[in-house]
Amino acid sequence: MQSILLSKSFFSVVFCLFSMTISLNAQAYKAENEGWLVDLNEAYSQSKKTGKPIMANFTGSDWCGWCKRLTAAVFSKPEFKTWAAKNVILLELDFPRGKAIPEKIKNQNADLQRAFNVSGFPTVWVFDLEKDTKNNTYQIGSLGKIGYVPTVEEFTTGVGQMLEKRTK
Repeated sequence: MQSILLSKSFFSVVFCLFSMTISLNAQAYKAENEGWLVDLNEAYSQSKKTGKPIMANFTGSDWCGWCKRLTAAVFSKPEFKTWAAKNVILLELDFPRGKAIPEKIKNQNADLQRAFNVSGFPTVWVFDLEKDTKNNTYQIGSLGKIGYVPTVEEFTTGVGQMLEKRTK
């Protein structure tokens, strides 16, 4: 009887440690690109605070060649980072194949992929959000989308044209 109690006790400790590890991993999950958010609620909060629209990058960070090219040619460049800090809230919606992401983020990304009808990567949408607090849902005001472009100037010019149409 004593060995059964010891086993149950050991299982409880192992399960608690496993649960803590999962929780820490979910909290530690970050975007591939520095300065990008991964949680829509956080992006919404920053958008409301700053008055900037959200720019969401739908990407396959660990398998999509064009996504990697866009990051290298545009998102990693200092001139893009400066432009983005002034104009948009950055949200990374990743669909990796070789790494795990928290279930909450995976579900959020899939919901947004369906909402924006994204069928290829990379796809970058620029949009505003309004939150219905009664239903805890978002209403999307899309400004436009863009895919791969080879330079920061072409990318920011394209997104800049979307921002000019914004009615805020």
